[in-house]
Amino acid sequence: MVLDLMLIALAIALYPLPVMAFVLVVTAERGVWKGLVFILAWFACLVTVIAVVLVVTDGEPPAPRSPPGVAALIAKLAIGLGLVAYGLHRRRAMRRIRAQAGGLGAPRDPEGSDEPSAATAPGMDSPTMAGSAALAVLLQPWGMVAAAAVTVIDADTSHAATFLALFGFCLLASAGLLASELYIVFSPEAAQIRLHRLRAWLVGHTQQAIVFGSLVLGLWLTAKNIHLLTG
Repeated sequence: MVLDLMLIALAIALYPLPVMAFVLVVTAERGVWKGLVFILAWFACLVTVIAVVLVVTDGEPPAPRSPPGVAALIAKLAIGLGLVAYGLHRRRAMRRIRAQAGGLGAPRDPEGSDEPSAATAPGMDSPTMAGSAALAVLLQPWGMVAAAAVTVIDADTSHAATFLALFGFCLLASAGLLASELYIVFSPEAAQIRLHRLRAWLVGHTQQAIVFGSLVLGLWLTAKNIHLLTG
């Protein structure tokens, strides 16, 4: 469980859209407080998902070959396949846009994409406190969070190490946001420049990051759960 959680947390941390939105939030007027609101809402989503799963399972993992255990493996396999399919879809869309543009320029989000863009999400021009919290919820990579939720089914709360693993998951999944928040607090002038440069770089590499993260995590979940189901 721990390895899966850490890989999922890393994929969430590297997902570009929340980072792009957070940079705009934290570099706006009263950005430190808006960034804090964003992080708290982000954390609240992760903690709520984990808490709901632990309440449902009563903190006891299902037996490996029991119906709930098999159902959890099937759910993780389905999520893995879904991430692979999504990554391949975004990859095809990226190639199509490059072909239409004659291979010039960075690919943009496909028109009609079902995922909100950090550049067009509501409230991004001048985010309020409430808008910052809403963005944290809106831009969660929910497919990856769902993979984490199904993984937490295997958590055994009778061991203190389990709580450390769950806390580590939340911390790693939020690492980029926390680093940006601390940077803007302790070095505001330099942070303004470098965080905007980071966002500009991410804008040009958003599609590649989404494709890479979705495929790597999806293939890992697919391969591992096929092995567990057939082993």
